[in-house]
Amino acid sequence: MAWPSVFQRGTVLSRFSHHHVVVFLLTFFSYSLLHASRKTFSNVKVSISKQWTPNAFNTTLELPVEIWSSNHLFPNTEEATLFLGTLDTIFLFSYAVGLFISGIVGDRLNLRWVLSFGMCSSALVVFVFGTLTEWLHFYNRWLYCCLWIVNGLLQSTGWPCVVAVMGNWFGKNGRGVVFGLWSACASVGNILGACLASSVLQYGYEYAFLVTASVQFAGGIVIFFGLLVSPEEIGLPGIEAEENFEEDSHRPLINGTENEDEYEPNYSIQESRTVAQVKAISFYQACCLPGVIPYSLAYACLKLVNYSFFFWLPFYLSNNFRWKEAEADQLSIWYDVGGIIGGTLLGFISDILQKRAPVLALSLILAIGSLVGYSRSPNNKSINALLMTVTGFFIGGPSNMISSAISADLGRQELIQGSSEALATVTGIVDGTGSIGAAVGQYLVSLIQDNLGWMWVFYFFILMTSCTILFISPLIVREIISLVQRRQAHILSE
Repeated sequence: MAWPSVFQRGTVLSRFSHHHVVVFLLTFFSYSLLHASRKTFSNVKVSISKQWTPNAFNTTLELPVEIWSSNHLFPNTEEATLFLGTLDTIFLFSYAVGLFISGIVGDRLNLRWVLSFGMCSSALVVFVFGTLTEWLHFYNRWLYCCLWIVNGLLQSTGWPCVVAVMGNWFGKNGRGVVFGLWSACASVGNILGACLASSVLQYGYEYAFLVTASVQFAGGIVIFFGLLVSPEEIGLPGIEAEENFEEDSHRPLINGTENEDEYEPNYSIQESRTVAQVKAISFYQACCLPGVIPYSLAYACLKLVNYSFFFWLPFYLSNNFRWKEAEADQLSIWYDVGGIIGGTLLGFISDILQKRAPVLALSLILAIGSLVGYSRSPNNKSINALLMTVTGFFIGGPSNMISSAISADLGRQELIQGSSEALATVTGIVDGTGSIGAAVGQYLVSLIQDNLGWMWVFYFFILMTSCTILFISPLIVREIISLVQRRQAHILSE
């Protein structure tokens, strides 16, 4: 048995049309805009905290504290910080619940409609939350909580839909590279959000929300009129139909059966021809697919760490090193740069090996070392940026890989060849479980930091990264054994 060749995958990649490029770019930038609006909230936390606790500026005794703070939320910045952590937790819990629902809805309705509706309506909620309330000087905890719950539900329509659309257009050959590069959309969104926020922050945090909400709303309009959710919409064969005519020279990346049986081509639920219509897989059936539960639990731990950097890194840099908020926002970009490089390179390596779990395991082991190193970063921006990039490579890279390429593998494995309408559901389960872990983590991070300090937060990250390895350890062992057996068979055949 020959080792998989990158050039074999090149024959598949060479058949990509301009439609594939357009779909890649539209889904990439649609999710980037969703992430940019989330990143804006992370980048302006210090400004929001000051606005909600103005006695930080009350350096005279001319006004009593009661009058000074009568129209604001908190008596001190500590309580404001805790509430910001609570908002992160509320958002992620509602986002997690929404992912389970959006995955099911996305497999049953037109993905373009669902994605466009989520982007436009989420932009309106962000505008009300960050801009309108500040313009009206109306500060209310319950309003903020309700708006952020709604925003989490609406933002959850994004990831299952874009992964499902990408899965409809790109087959398993070269999926690690394609999805590895494409999964940089979240990191690009973080960078975009940080740049937009820092560029207008001097005028007030409300303008940061205004800019990102406006761009996101415009993106939702473009998606509604421009996105093709599957090749069948324009009369092209689906990816499974194409692969059915090719001789598969290697075993699939994720296979639920020991024997490779003959299978029928899949078609997207967006297919209008009745001959290809099949019943969508149920939520319970999706959970029972091989690999879904282990990867979901692993992603819950890993997304906790990744999203803690996403939500708290600018605040940590500003709070721990006393750097200016705009400088901290710009410096935090390097974590996302590391995630972009890591996701693409790890996907490429996993394509060559035709296995995902061993690549993840090695990266996560190195991630533990990078967390130890970054926790001891000196008060030097250049060194901090370097260590941050390395940490982003080994944490953000595997996170991108699980949420995109591996989710697509799980949603299109051979056990469900008769029901291709599983991709959004499986993606929702994996990312939804991950978001539950991330939601719990955001509250724990603020609690640990407040009581024990930032060093114990990093110890917590190391523990969660170790748990990620533990949950996928059976898959790691099985895939390593498979690699060894394949290598031995290749040697014997020569």
